Amino acid sequence: MSRFSLDFDNRFSQELPADPDESNQRRQVVGACYSRVLPQTVSAPKLVAHSLEMAEILGISSEYCQSQEFAEVFAGNRLLEGMDSYAMCYGGHQFGHWAGQLGDGRAINLGEVLNAKSQRWALQLKGAGPTPYSRTADGLAVLRSSLREFLCSEAMVHLGVPTTRALSLVLTGELVARDMFYNGNLQSELGAVVCRAAPSFIRFGNFQIFSTRGELTILKQLVDFTIRNEFSHLGEPSPNVYLKWFDEVCRLTADMVVHWMRVGFVHGVMNTDNMSILGLTIDYGPYGWLENYDPDWTPNTTDANGRRYSFANQPQIAHWNLAQLGSALVPLFDDADALQQVLNQYPQYFEQGRQKMMADKLGFQCYIPEIDGALIDELLEILACIETDMTIFYRRLALIDVDVALDEVTDQALMAPLSDAYYLPEQVTVNYSHRLGEWLRAYVQRLRKDARDNAVRREQMNTVNPKYVLRNYLAQLAIDKAEADDFSLVNDFLALLRQPYAEQPEHEEYAVKRPDWARNRAGCSTLSCSS
Repeated sequence: MSRFSLDFDNRFSQELPADPDESNQRRQVVGACYSRVLPQTVSAPKLVAHSLEMAEILGISSEYCQSQEFAEVFAGNRLLEGMDSYAMCYGGHQFGHWAGQLGDGRAINLGEVLNAKSQRWALQLKGAGPTPYSRTADGLAVLRSSLREFLCSEAMVHLGVPTTRALSLVLTGELVARDMFYNGNLQSELGAVVCRAAPSFIRFGNFQIFSTRGELTILKQLVDFTIRNEFSHLGEPSPNVYLKWFDEVCRLTADMVVHWMRVGFVHGVMNTDNMSILGLTIDYGPYGWLENYDPDWTPNTTDANGRRYSFANQPQIAHWNLAQLGSALVPLFDDADALQQVLNQYPQYFEQGRQKMMADKLGFQCYIPEIDGALIDELLEILACIETDMTIFYRRLALIDVDVALDEVTDQALMAPLSDAYYLPEQVTVNYSHRLGEWLRAYVQRLRKDARDNAVRREQMNTVNPKYVLRNYLAQLAIDKAEADDFSLVNDFLALLRQPYAEQPEHEEYAVKRPDWARNRAGCSTLSCSS
């Protein structure tokens, strides 16, 4: 028996119907919310990194995290007492089309832990081997994608973005074959496992599969389970509470996407099976961060033609996904009109959140519709005119002097604090400078309405406009070193991204624009769904 233990509660596997077939064979699973399955044993587990904060939340000591036993457990080689490993059954719409059964094809849940504060955390290994839902895949993951997920999960927490977490990243000692861009170039890569953590990993697709199959008893069981365990403040499940629950899911989803837009995050694959019922960012696959502000940009090569999941499309795709969830819930109601009325509120929830978010980014005390709408629209058009680094632009915008003599200052002098945000200086033409200068003058006039001094406004702006984000090329630098058995940058970036809003002058080199060498390099610009 292990010297270390966690308090497993495992409500999901104890209270919901299990797959009676315990063979780990790829198949259609009916009448069940999950299938019990064991992680695949690997040859040489080795810890790459762990999250200090997530370990502390779970009550795991730093000493134990550095032990070989920790690596063995969170690579999947051994189960702690109380663990009840399983893979979830769910379906989903992928790129707008119903894909049928999907499920945890390479994620194996270890169970749910109750920590010292009685908070429940589900633990899940990603890349721990095949499950009945793996279809034609191997259920494994590689260091490249696993490192990206591990770092981004924890970076998002400190940015204030609703997200699932990551506890650990472990190398398996195995090689995994991957065709990174689906172009016939199969290569062997280092295998890895991420331990993910969340209050729940239930997705929109968990409900869709049972509704689509007409398994309505299980659909109701799952909805009631979700409300009792994750939304208990709404009351005991009933048709009225179902509506309140759906409304809260709409609000949580809107809030999550507002935060994505605030920091320039693009999820890349917003299929309904990648949408958390808790409004958490989940499944960090071909995600990316806007470098130059391009509303049409998507990091996903699979989405390159349609750009369904581009930065600008994320709000309406979330709405579309919520509509699919609402459709799945229709059998629980005598009249679907009430569900539709709730769904119709989503655009308002998002827009209210967006207005406040943009007011915060620009340093306004509140959003004034008759002034700020046009001002923001013009700014977003200006940002897209030439290659402008979104993160640097908003961070440097705080340096604009509200006391500047507008009738004396030139356009060039007014925009000088923003100069580092431009990738191609030759694009900063006289016409562009004049347009931005006119906007900055209107912006200063707007700031003066709030009658706040520069220091107060700058402090507020610097709490919502990060200086450091996990730029695509930074993640690739960490991958390059880790693949050479050097994990120093992984841990350096964990520390750096723990304080994304702080100046950290000793790390200034990580707050600069994407370098030219990364403009078109694989992993630094676009990625595929492959791992």
